[in-house]
Amino acid sequence: MNDRFYIGIDVGTGSARAGLFSVDGQLLANEKRDITMWKPQPDFVQQSSDDIWTSICHCVKAVVDASGVAPEQIKGLGFDATCSLVVLDEDHRPLTVSPDNAPGQNIIVWMDHRAQEDADFINDLKHEVLEYVGGRISPEMETPKLRWLKRNMPETWSRAKHFFDLPDFLTFRATGDATRSLCSTVCKWTYLGHESTDSVPGTGKWDRSYFEQIGLEDLVEEDFRRLGTKVRPMGEAIGQGLTPQAAQEFGLVAGTAVGGSIIDAHAGGIGMIGVKIDEEPVAFDKRLALIGGTSSCHMAVSQESRFIDGIWGPYYSAMIPDLWLNEGGQSATGALVDHIIFNHHQSNELLVQAKQQGMTPYEWLNHRLVKLAGDQPLSTVGANLHVCPYFHGNRSPRADATLRGMVSGLKLSNTLDDLACLYLATVDAIAYGTRHIIESMNDAGYSIDTIIACGGGTKNPVFMQEHADITGCRIVLPEEEEAVLVGAAILGAVASGAFSTIPEAMVAMSRIGRIIEPNVSIKTNLHDKKYLAFHELYATQKRIREFM
Repeated sequence: MNDRFYIGIDVGTGSARAGLFSVDGQLLANEKRDITMWKPQPDFVQQSSDDIWTSICHCVKAVVDASGVAPEQIKGLGFDATCSLVVLDEDHRPLTVSPDNAPGQNIIVWMDHRAQEDADFINDLKHEVLEYVGGRISPEMETPKLRWLKRNMPETWSRAKHFFDLPDFLTFRATGDATRSLCSTVCKWTYLGHESTDSVPGTGKWDRSYFEQIGLEDLVEEDFRRLGTKVRPMGEAIGQGLTPQAAQEFGLVAGTAVGGSIIDAHAGGIGMIGVKIDEEPVAFDKRLALIGGTSSCHMAVSQESRFIDGIWGPYYSAMIPDLWLNEGGQSATGALVDHIIFNHHQSNELLVQAKQQGMTPYEWLNHRLVKLAGDQPLSTVGANLHVCPYFHGNRSPRADATLRGMVSGLKLSNTLDDLACLYLATVDAIAYGTRHIIESMNDAGYSIDTIIACGGGTKNPVFMQEHADITGCRIVLPEEEEAVLVGAAILGAVASGAFSTIPEAMVAMSRIGRIIEPNVSIKTNLHDKKYLAFHELYATQKRIREFM
C-alpha cells in the first residue's frame, strides 16, 4: 500500500495553492485561497508575507483533511512562489516597502516596476554579470528593487536585516533555516551559480564589484549577510525540516522534510519538461516549457551555456541540475487578455450572455469566433486587426519594460463581435510573442519544435491552437494540469529521499496528457503576414518615440 505522500505549495501572483500527491504523481487533493494585493501608485504592487503564510496554512490543512491521508504519511513538501522581494527586520517581522508606509506590506511583487530608473542606471554601467540576464537587467529582478529601496526608503533599508526572494522566505518560515535556493539567487539576484568557490558543487558566489558599482556596497561590506551566505540546489533538504510551530500551523509532523525552493514558473518546468512522449528520448534542445498565468515564462535547457540577447540567462543549475537554463517571458499574458475583455464597453453584456448560456466569458467568446469564422480558419476573423501586446512592457527578447501596447484596425463599431475579434487578436499577439522568443532561442542553438505547456491558458482551446498554428510547434499538455504543484511536490519528494535526483523524480511523477498539432498551412498563409505586422507595430512605436 502506498504510504508516501508529498505536498506541493505554490504562491502565484493572486493566490496560494497546495496539492497533495502520491509518490507516482497522482493528485489526491488541492486547495486554493486568494492573497491580497495593494497598488498604492501606478507601477507599485505590494503584498504581505503574513497574509501569504496564513493562506498557505489554510490550503495545507485543507488538502490533508480532504485527502484522508494521515500527517505521518506525508514525507516531504516543497515550495514555489513568484520572484517577489520580502523584507524583514532583525526579529523576522515585516518591514514596510510601501511609499505610504502601510504596515505589513513588506513584499515588492515581481510585476512591480517602481525600479525602472534603477534598472536603467544598472544597464548603463554594462557590468559583466549582465551577460547572464540576457544583457539587460529587468525592473522585475531584485537588485534594481534593492537599489530603489535604499534610495527611497532609507529607514526601511537601515532596519532591514533579511532580504528574501519569496520562495526562500517560505522555506525559512517553515524550517527556521535561512538557506537560499540556487534557483532564485541565480535567476533574480545575479548570483553566479556556475562559479563555485570551494569543492562543493552548486555553491557559486556573489560578484562583489557589481554590488559596489550599483551603489549597494554596504551589502558587500557585511559579506552579503542580508542576501544569504548559504545557497544550495533546489530539492536539497533544508535544515531539520518543519519546525514544531510550522508543523502545528500546517497540521503536519515536526521534522517533515522541506526541499530547497524554486520560482513558480521553474516549478512548472520541472513538473513537465522531462515527461516521456511516446517512446522518443527526452531531447531538451527541442523542448520549451511554457508556463502561463498572469504572465508567461518560456523555459529551455541545454548542456552548454547559450548567451541570447534579451533572453534571461544562461543560468547554471537554476531549474534542472547541471543544465543551463534560458528563460524567455512575457510580462502580461493572462492579465492582458483579461484587461482587453473586461475593460471593453461590451464586457457587462458578455458576462450576462455567458451566464445565461452556462459558459465562462472565454468559452462564450470562443464559441462566437467559431460561428463568425464559419468554414474558414479561425484567424481569418478580424484578419486586419493587429495588437502589440506590450501593455506592461516586453520582458524578452526586446527586454524593454518601457514599451507599451498598440492596436491597429479599430472601427467605430463597438459590438460583442468587435470584442470577440479584439480578444482573438490579443491571443494571437501573445502567440506571436512566443514565436519571437522561440526564434531567438533557435537562432542561438536550440531546435525547439515542441512546447510543453501548463497554466491557465492551457484550459482555453483557442489559446492553445493559435499557439500551435503560429509557432508551428506541437503542444503537449501533461496529464496532470497542476504541473506547477507537481514540480513543488517533486522538491519535497527529493528532499525526503524518495528519489535521488530531480530528473529521476520528474520521470516518475509526470505523464503526457494530450498533443495539439499545428495547422502549418494556416501559419504559412496568414500568420506569417500577421507576424510581420506584429514586428512592424514595434518598429512604428520606436520611430514615434524618436521624434517625440
